[in-house]
Amino acid sequence: MNGWLLTAGGIGAATTVIHILAGGRSIVRPLLGSEVAVEPKRTLHVVWHMVTADLLLSSGALLALAFAAAPSTALVLFIAAQFFAYAAVFLIVTLTADWRRPLLQLPQWMLLLPVAILALIGSR
Repeated sequence: MNGWLLTAGGIGAATTVIHILAGGRSIVRPLLGSEVAVEPKRTLHVVWHMVTADLLLSSGALLALAFAAAPSTALVLFIAAQFFAYAAVFLIVTLTADWRRPLLQLPQWMLLLPVAILALIGSR
């Protein structure tokens, strides 16, 4: 068993649950009840569910790879790169916004970055 990948997958799974429960309540419901035009609203709704699927599949893959006899290094590195990219996007958007405490306004990077780092370490 690879403890690094197990931990990365566990944090990824927890992130997925938070995304579904908290994000659904604080992001999706207000979006769907907003006055945004129908096409962009539904497009953002689809993107929300695409992210849910990606988080779920990536976390599941990390958990499965943690127990694999010979985990695919390429797959682990791909998932790590995804989570690094997601964390970077959140950090860039957050740090370029005109917010008083930007790193806490969109804290998702705090869950995404550890998954990336742990997966990277676990790929060795």
